[in-house]
Amino acid sequence: MDEQTFQEKFTDLLQRIGELPSEQRACMEQLADATQRRRDRLCHSVTELQESLDFLRLSVKYLVFDLEATRRENTYLRQLLDQATRDRRRSHGDSDDENHGHGEH
Repeated sequence: MDEQTFQEKFTDLLQRIGELPSEQRACMEQLADATQRRRDRLCHSVTELQESLDFLRLSVKYLVFDLEATRRENTYLRQLLDQATRDRRRSHGDSDDENHGHGEH
């Protein structure tokens, strides 16, 4: 039930309560007031829950973005490390070749 429909029905209920004998009216008015307060609290709770869900969705999007960026960085750093390792091996291989070449002469 949307807010407008609830308010219309609630107003109708209050009018009917107003037509009751005074001894019945007081009790029903208290119940109606309590019902209105509970509905207000419920609506407030639902609003807070929706805001929390929105914040959670946004937080998850940021975390996914950060995770993807971290993966890209890891891939890039692994490539750099692999390249540095290959370069070191080549330079050690070249120096080994030079050392072996000097020993043969």
